[in-house]
Amino acid sequence: MKQRRLGAGGPTVSALGFGCLSFGGIFGPTTEADSLAALDAAWEAGITFLDTANIYGRGVSETVIGRWLASRPHRPAIATKAAFTDDPNRRVDNQPEHLRRELEASLKRLGMDHVALFYAHRHDPLIPIEDVAGTMSRLVDEGKIGGYGLSEIAPHTLERAHAVHPVTAVQNEYSLWTRQPELGMIQRCASLGVAFVPFSPLARGAFGTPMADPARFAPDDFRARIPRFQAGNWPHNRDRLAGFHAFAHARGWPPAALALAWVLSRGDHLIPIPGTRSAAHLQAWAAAPDIALTEADLTEIDRLLPVGWAWGDRYDDAQAATVERYC
Repeated sequence: MKQRRLGAGGPTVSALGFGCLSFGGIFGPTTEADSLAALDAAWEAGITFLDTANIYGRGVSETVIGRWLASRPHRPAIATKAAFTDDPNRRVDNQPEHLRRELEASLKRLGMDHVALFYAHRHDPLIPIEDVAGTMSRLVDEGKIGGYGLSEIAPHTLERAHAVHPVTAVQNEYSLWTRQPELGMIQRCASLGVAFVPFSPLARGAFGTPMADPARFAPDDFRARIPRFQAGNWPHNRDRLAGFHAFAHARGWPPAALALAWVLSRGDHLIPIPGTRSAAHLQAWAAAPDIALTEADLTEIDRLLPVGWAWGDRYDDAQAATVERYC
């Protein structure tokens, strides 16, 4: 597995990280055994960067990772997140006591005394981002976190936080069907020496094999709420995706691996974090960093999936309520 730097002052990690959201059941039922097998497959593929959060299954994802760490000698770089609350009147909380309390609970579940990276999962508009950076700086000084990150933010928020204490990473959604970060965030991260960590780089299964099928989503699968998967939009998206899948197969690559290779080609500071609860699915895309895309490949991908091709928004209104908008 090729390596990349997690921010200017951060550790060297695998070019692909592993997102552990699905361990919590958000895409349908899973088992701890399946999650442990997926973690084993990730490590065997050379993936040394795991991404989780306190809310993934209400601690389930972190607990599974903790059990995996306790039973293996592996020591990957781990990122976790906090900010969301159970209070419907205040969905996001960046107050120091909240972030610290949630971090301590995460460390306990993980069985660790520190993590490589701790994100504010969303920016609380009631708390100046400079104050959030100050909180994170103190956690760095105490040795509880190696660095801090911000998620679903605007470029100006990154600039303000970075001026107080250097940001290690920004995690926003980015893929061939969600390209807003090209309008400033990817460039701003590069100029500041900040890693950009694309989540959902496989478009929540749209680039998987088989392609995601809304008709087969579990009743509690949150993707059913996403406009791009709904009846008025999905047939158009499916037809576009079919052309990309056919091109990938013609070149001898799994579509997921090609989609990740495209993301990796956007800059050396990008470390995408595809996720799965299936070891078999992981094996289909783990070799993505070894794919060398030619100019002809990139031109054909751009023809098949030009900027703005996807029908529908990436979130419904409720899901988007905590995302910073900047264009």
